[in-house]
Amino acid sequence: MGLADASGPRDTQALLSATQAMELRRRDYHMERPLLNQEHLEELGRWGSAPRTRQWRTWLQCSHARARALLLQHLPVLVWLPRYPVRDWLLGDLLSGLSVAIMQLPQGLAYALLAGLPPVFGLYSSFYPVFIYFLFGTSRHISVGTFAVMSVMVGSVTESLAPQALNDSMINETARDAARVQVASTLSVLVGLFQVGLGLIHFGFVVTYLSEPLVRGYTTAAAVQVFVSQLKYVFGLHLSSHSGPLSLIYTVLEVCWKLPQSKLIGATGISYGMGLKHRFDVDVVGNIPAGLVPPAAPNTQLFSKLVGSAFTIAVVGFAIAISLGKIFALRHGYRVDSNQELVALGLSNLIGGIFQCFPVSCSMSRSLVQESTGGNSQVAGAISSLFILLIIVKLGELFHDLPKAVLAAIIIVNLKGMLRQLSDVRSLWKANQADLLIWLVTFMATILLNLDLGLVVAVIFSLVLVVVRTQMPHYSVLGQVPDTDIYRDVAEYSEAKEVLGVKVFRSSATVYFANAEFYSDALKQRCGVDVDFLISQKKKLLKKREQLKLKQLQKEEKLQKQAASSKGASVSINVNSSLEDMRSNNVEDCKMMMSPGDKMEDATANGQEDSKAPDGSILKALGLPQPDFHSLILDLGALSFVDTVCLKSLKNIFHDFREIEVEVYMAACHSPVVSQLEAGHFFDASITKKHLFASVHDAVTFALQHPRPVPDSPVSVTRL
Repeated sequence: MGLADASGPRDTQALLSATQAMELRRRDYHMERPLLNQEHLEELGRWGSAPRTRQWRTWLQCSHARARALLLQHLPVLVWLPRYPVRDWLLGDLLSGLSVAIMQLPQGLAYALLAGLPPVFGLYSSFYPVFIYFLFGTSRHISVGTFAVMSVMVGSVTESLAPQALNDSMINETARDAARVQVASTLSVLVGLFQVGLGLIHFGFVVTYLSEPLVRGYTTAAAVQVFVSQLKYVFGLHLSSHSGPLSLIYTVLEVCWKLPQSKLIGATGISYGMGLKHRFDVDVVGNIPAGLVPPAAPNTQLFSKLVGSAFTIAVVGFAIAISLGKIFALRHGYRVDSNQELVALGLSNLIGGIFQCFPVSCSMSRSLVQESTGGNSQVAGAISSLFILLIIVKLGELFHDLPKAVLAAIIIVNLKGMLRQLSDVRSLWKANQADLLIWLVTFMATILLNLDLGLVVAVIFSLVLVVVRTQMPHYSVLGQVPDTDIYRDVAEYSEAKEVLGVKVFRSSATVYFANAEFYSDALKQRCGVDVDFLISQKKKLLKKREQLKLKQLQKEEKLQKQAASSKGASVSINVNSSLEDMRSNNVEDCKMMMSPGDKMEDATANGQEDSKAPDGSILKALGLPQPDFHSLILDLGALSFVDTVCLKSLKNIFHDFREIEVEVYMAACHSPVVSQLEAGHFFDASITKKHLFASVHDAVTFALQHPRPVPDSPVSVTRL
């Protein structure tokens, strides 16, 4: 398919007129199949709107099979545990579980400090949620539990509601810790409720609004927040509590100011043997009570204060967990259900909050260890949680004299992976500068405005950037690649040539209310014709001709009246005239007595017909320049949906270009878009499905064969 390529006659063809050249090209432009406009395509393919599935009906059905399917869907352990290959996986899961537990122990103690809580509550948060996820989770490799980013977000909430000091005076530590535990556990329950609720209504897609550059920029900034928060433990300083915007800057300045007051640092054995807590006032972990704490109901009075932070933590925690889960699932060839993951993580936080835990997610470092040491399923997670239970019940007192500076060092070392993400700036600069802008804005907003406001700013900025990018898509005029039915941008493909007499225009983004005006402006600019100027000049000249014709008619009427009055009584009627002559005279008299207004209406109705040139062109008769193309084809293959503004813009394009004697066609619309065009009453007597073609090549071929408007179709379109 395509244009016949004749290298010999090129010189001869160059000497022909534009009309002759177009005629030759139209004759040689052919297809090996029938041309398909939308009407023919629907008839050939027997098109019909897809039947709507009412899934809510199946949700309301009650049967044994339905109940069993729901149970297996929301309790995946019943599916995979009976099929667990003990010989192949048990040893690897056992070693992996012990390895993860060894990491979980110091991290649990350390991350509790980030949350502003006594270290033992980090051990509780490393036991209950892990075991709950073992029952409900679908990922085989992620390690659920305490995580630095989640802990520092919880810490910003606990310190704001239960501050370290009040009016520069130290408060009772026992009462402060009890208040913070209540805040953190209530926050965990609220986070769990959000996650479970969103999971049950299949709202797992919400995480798609957190792009990878946004998440990496956010976690990098959170790592900086974590690093700064641990400086007071590393140097043994007592700092004031700072929260809200610029709190990080204030903390760094205070650390620098009090740095001369820093104390010696030692390990557990040295601390116990030398009594560093009493002699040098070195902070240690302190009492770790043996056994588990009883469950407690959350303080519902705090819900109103925690709801905003809870939703933010719920989304961030799920985003981190699902991103890691999908990475491991892709690597090992299994599927992770995002909605069930949201439910599993929510139940872990909900039940954990009842047992005095703070919100958790999954740890990148522990997940990598769990995978690399032979972990194959969440049995490894269950083993690690049982090991933590043993520590809580029997071995917790061994860590009584562990300095908090050691835990701070553990935290800082574990930040190494997230701080390495600073190298994203260089890679994104080379790969995608828009993503780099998202990364930088997220990082700076989180550093300056704190974790909760930083995330809100980052999400809003990324969504605004998406809208801006759709407002400025790539517009192109397409030409045909030689000897093919493929059309590409003539600015990018040097061999792609525009078809004589036909303009093909394409946008790389869908057309909707935010960019419809830009689309119309770019179309008129790329076509090389000042459409609005031609239309305005055409209207002015036609109006001027009508005014001149009206003056001429008025002058003729005046002369006729003068001639009639001069004849007076000399006018007589022959009584012998036949009836036919009387009727003829009456008709002539009626014509003579026609009012100027009637003649003006007649002149206006036929004005454009009288103004046409011999070839039918009004523009040519008016002395206006004609476009160098007779047909415009809109490649709408990029359209994914249609709104009312897009419909009006397309109608106006038809109207404006037909005013300058250019016929408009559309091509490559997807079926949902065609359905939306029909629902919006786009097609009417002036724009039918004969103007919509299956491909650009079909439209170009038809336009060359019919350089004038579609037969049997009115040309006039009302501008909207």
